[in-house]
Amino acid sequence: MKKYLLFTFVGLASFSSFSQTKYSKKDLIWSDEFNYKGLPDTTKWNFDTHGNANGWGNNESQFYTNKEINNAVVKDGYLHIIAKKENHENKNYTSARLTTSNKFNFTYGRVDVRAKLPAGKGTWPAIWMLGEKIQNTKWPDCGEIDIMEHVGYDPGKLHGTVHTKAYNHVIGTQRGKAIDLPNPFSEFHVYSIEWTKDRIDFLLDNKVYHSFANEHKTEAEWPFDSPEYIILNLAIGGNWGGKMGIDDAIFPVSMLVDYVRVYQKK
Repeated sequence: MKKYLLFTFVGLASFSSFSQTKYSKKDLIWSDEFNYKGLPDTTKWNFDTHGNANGWGNNESQFYTNKEINNAVVKDGYLHIIAKKENHENKNYTSARLTTSNKFNFTYGRVDVRAKLPAGKGTWPAIWMLGEKIQNTKWPDCGEIDIMEHVGYDPGKLHGTVHTKAYNHVIGTQRGKAIDLPNPFSEFHVYSIEWTKDRIDFLLDNKVYHSFANEHKTEAEWPFDSPEYIILNLAIGGNWGGKMGIDDAIFPVSMLVDYVRVYQKK
């Protein structure tokens, strides 16, 4: 049975072992516990498909399907995002990308996502956020927060990163950190951020491993005073995920999500 986690922390420095703010169930402003069956709740999630033609700018090999339970289904208390080896619209694989855009966004708070990752070379699962203002501006000016990224050819590493106009991977200035990730395929872990007007802390199982500070310069460095929305996806291949090729023997593969919870102080 799922239970909410209560956090109590004191006297924490920049790279403390624990998060800086105490959150409780009363601070929960949005969640999906996935305690139902069928398609993901359409009052909370969109199936994002508009970038299929160009591989989402990353030369990804999958086609993200629309409202297809073969690629995104809730059962047994979990969201299953499933990648399959099958031809669809000139792509060799199918998968799903879910977002809360135009349904839920927020500014500042804590995000907890408990998930178990897919194994195998060529997988590229992600739990992340984009600025809702991407509808009126471009990436990376809108601001991107990568709560969890993982590539199958480097199985023991978790990556947490931000991308902004000044700091992004295209120009080699992205701000992030990779740490050891124990048993990501056989065990669930909680991937989190705590986001304030002054910093974004990245946490694994409630321990801070990376922090990105607001330098209080311009929006090019810190676009994170505007609402962001949540994205869950399982990409296959691409510039990063496919760097060492794709092992077709692994399919189908799934990312399982136990819950997504967003907390915010009143």
